[in-house]
Amino acid sequence: MPSRLKISRRDFLGGVALGTTAGALSPIELFAQSKSTVPYPPALTGMRGSQPGSYEIAHAMAWGGKKFEIPKEQTDEHYDLIVVGGGISGLAAAFYWQQENGPDSRILILDNHDDFGGHARRNEFTVDGKKLVGYGGSQSIDTPGSYSPAAAQLLRDVGIYTDRFYEYFDQDYYARKELGRGSYFPEAVYGKDLTLPGLRSWRSADDDALSENDVRDYPIPAEAKKALVELLNSTRNYAAHIPKEERAEWLRKQSYRDFLLETVGVPEDVYYLFRDGARGWWGAGWDAISTLSAASMAMPGTQHLDLPEDSSDEPERDEPYIFHFPDGNAGVARAILRKLIPAAVPGSTMEDLVLANTDYAKLDMRGSPCRLRLNSTAVNVRHTTDESQVDVSYVRDGKTYRVRAKHAILACYNAIVPHICPELPDDQREAIAYGTKVPLIYVSVAMRNWQPFAELGMHSINVMQTDFMHSFGMDFPVSMGGVQFPENPDQATILHGTVVPCAPDQGLTAREQHVIGRRSIYEMNWDEMENRIVGQISGALKSTSFDAQRDIAAITANRWPHGYSYEYNDYSDPPEYGPSNGPHILGARKIGRISIANSDASAYAFVNGALDAAYRATREQLA
Repeated sequence: MPSRLKISRRDFLGGVALGTTAGALSPIELFAQSKSTVPYPPALTGMRGSQPGSYEIAHAMAWGGKKFEIPKEQTDEHYDLIVVGGGISGLAAAFYWQQENGPDSRILILDNHDDFGGHARRNEFTVDGKKLVGYGGSQSIDTPGSYSPAAAQLLRDVGIYTDRFYEYFDQDYYARKELGRGSYFPEAVYGKDLTLPGLRSWRSADDDALSENDVRDYPIPAEAKKALVELLNSTRNYAAHIPKEERAEWLRKQSYRDFLLETVGVPEDVYYLFRDGARGWWGAGWDAISTLSAASMAMPGTQHLDLPEDSSDEPERDEPYIFHFPDGNAGVARAILRKLIPAAVPGSTMEDLVLANTDYAKLDMRGSPCRLRLNSTAVNVRHTTDESQVDVSYVRDGKTYRVRAKHAILACYNAIVPHICPELPDDQREAIAYGTKVPLIYVSVAMRNWQPFAELGMHSINVMQTDFMHSFGMDFPVSMGGVQFPENPDQATILHGTVVPCAPDQGLTAREQHVIGRRSIYEMNWDEMENRIVGQISGALKSTSFDAQRDIAAITANRWPHGYSYEYNDYSDPPEYGPSNGPHILGARKIGRISIANSDASAYAFVNGALDAAYRATREQLA
């Protein structure tokens, strides 16, 4: 696929350092060296994301029905606004409120994690004296030219000018280095570890035809190799027997798996080469995704179906996928935070933000108009008896506290809202329960060099029939604000890996696969996770000079059991559902002085989904 248009933000897509001289600091060292008296979360390694301690209280309520007594005494003074959730949507809601009511507005933001940003998480390593900056969640600002006026204005207001990424993102880097994509065939499935040049599934009329020689070394039967080449070269309309006006509906009702196996008639070995390619976008296998959705992504066999122009809801992409801070959308979260609490994040530009260290001791300062309180899990949000205020109870360090404000915005995971907001009507509870988040793990691996990738001539590798990472590879080639993407193979870098656990080919819907995948993440301890990460990388790089003990400095696994927001699936959801229509609209309904803002409430797992929800929720309360 042409990387400028077809790579999704999911596709590019308590541990310890492996090496005895790894540069990443331990939590104890970080604590001792910090200028403040708190650790520096971005540099912590091992199990991160929803780290142990961040979700147990929520699970006790959701799974065990635990109730927490509302404290009689009130913590802090009165606030104008309390925001539950310190992700991009929560931070944006506070920012919109502050813009409207002035910098002296009293705002409290509560978050259950030990770091802010939600899924927009920053990962840092120091390897052999070099500071490496990466991302552990929300990846990039996607198609900012399509943002709503409010969302676009927020980016400008916090100092983010997306046009500058055309200079900072080296779009020719991998072509100049002659690095392509690879495919890893693991020994456990194919009998031998093989990493071979990948095949581009999207082909234009200008591309040379493939031959069976191009797939000669693929560990699949000869008939499968022949069928694969025919499929990728095909200009056939496999829907020609269906009237044109009925094709979209016909394609919507069959999975892409069934399309390949039954309509096109390829052997199962060919289907398996593509099966896991949908994980990074939809969080499920192609057995739970429609052929119409596959056509919107120009998957093999769908490029010549002659569909009506309005048959797909996929928006037209006219911008390259380059709007990426070195720490991903943690850069967006940090830019908003700097406006809310200037003392916590030094600097004034999107460039100096890249290497700016957040002072976590200044997030929750007494006397500051806006305060961000981490490690604080909201357990009860309700109006006062006269409905003139909102009381929010939260648990921190095993103790329950109560704060009060004129208004509250719930920018937390949607699924927890029914458990913390007792005033939520039954129909709204049912609407919220419809969706379920996509579980995922974003893996950051600090490497002392990227020589093995140079030897392979590859920048990223897709894993065939995976049981863990479905892809991993070098990060986006972005150089800005003092961070220089490594030019030479002997320089340290960060590898990014993506795990989207699901259960393909079992007759399950996407939502059912999300639930199974989430459970698998919760059940996986750090040792197993680390072994799988190292095992897959070692297997894929077996033919190179790679040595895990020598070359891997540290690993951070950003575990997000409640990951990306649920986006409606036209194969298993009503086809009329989308960002502008569906249960999420009812689920986001205002409850008096309480509004709901998160990307779940937009049914759109992008930054602008979070920003638009924050703008709506803030306007509801300002009214």
